[in-house]
Amino acid sequence: MKPHITISYCPKCGWLLRAAYMAQELLTTFEEELGGVTLKPSEIAGSYQVLLGEEVIFDRKRDGHFPEIKELKQTVRDKVSPGKSLGHSDRKAEA
Repeated sequence: MKPHITISYCPKCGWLLRAAYMAQELLTTFEEELGGVTLKPSEIAGSYQVLLGEEVIFDRKRDGHFPEIKELKQTVRDKVSPGKSLGHSDRKAEA
């Protein structure tokens, strides 16, 4: 069974579009590896979490920021398909 991602977001904060964008990016990048991405409105104000199965892999409050899509893709890749190349998303930032 392929892993599933849930993006839980605060609808009152207007974060649906951010969650939908991240879902689209993850589904495009991991179309063979993921079983799906669910968008879930949170009942907790200010909440934005990304879960892989039951594991919270990103929490805006815990981590202190929203995930960059590059960071999120790398985290998902490391957990579901460690050998997968992410192309330009794997390149290190220029010093």
